[in-house]
Amino acid sequence: MILVVPVLLASTFAAEADPNNLPIGRKGTAVVAPGQVYDLARGRVSSVGDFVAAARGKRFVYLGENHATTGHQLMQAEVVRALAGAGRSVMVGLEMFQRPKQDVLDLWSAGSLTEEQFLTQGDWKGQWGFDYKFYRPVFEAARQGEMPMVALNLPRDWVRTASRQGYSALPTSAKMQLPQELFLGNAEHRSVFDALMGGHPMPEAAMNSMYSGQVLWDEGMADSAIKFMALRKPDPRDAMVVIAGSGHVMYGQGINYRVQRRKAGSGITMVMIQADAPVTVARGLGDFVYVTKPEPDPAK
Repeated sequence: MILVVPVLLASTFAAEADPNNLPIGRKGTAVVAPGQVYDLARGRVSSVGDFVAAARGKRFVYLGENHATTGHQLMQAEVVRALAGAGRSVMVGLEMFQRPKQDVLDLWSAGSLTEEQFLTQGDWKGQWGFDYKFYRPVFEAARQGEMPMVALNLPRDWVRTASRQGYSALPTSAKMQLPQELFLGNAEHRSVFDALMGGHPMPEAAMNSMYSGQVLWDEGMADSAIKFMALRKPDPRDAMVVIAGSGHVMYGQGINYRVQRRKAGSGITMVMIQADAPVTVARGLGDFVYVTKPEPDPAK
């Protein structure tokens, strides 16, 4: 049985709030220039090496991206390689694939598929849709390092159903694969969600349904990561790198919050954003932030 805590009906912050500047967590702001990795915890310009060092002892490493953004996917590949170079046993969890495609990811990691076979059997266009060229560096880094890759995402129709009709409408087969509790009472997460949805006003009931879908999405990806890690013999060198849209990890309130709430392991978060000039961000946005200049919309 899935327990549902009543959804919060009001946001703590205005709907038009800047998602990168919410008063959540660590106090204060930082000004970060394009091209910089910035340590928000220590308040200084930093590096990938510093991020990897800060990840020491952390079981989960969360990398929040703008989808199909060259600089962001290159940074992900760099972090993955740097963690491995530091002696970590790296696994790469992906929002880009839904759970039923795990067997294809296993074959890719094992070197048993060509890229063409992988894209066809994995239904890349149906699973994700963005041009694979953006993500090739990440997949190549994992394959070359013989790193397991993990399909984190839930079947899309589950999230769609929850967003439109609520959890009660999910089929029994879905409920059996989800955590016993799907907690909807995190006020800070709801504030992040409302800020991200600020440009899409809609009736309160519809917004609450959308929020239910977002929680299911985050909880499902956290659940996938936790279950994969539970299959492994505990090893302090293990590092599950979770790659997902920034909205799923900002302020430690998405996938990372769900993992922490279930006491599955500590984590560290890098949020990646785009700005064409130095940008002010809340120091609570993540542990680190990486800024790149905007790129042309790949959908246009």
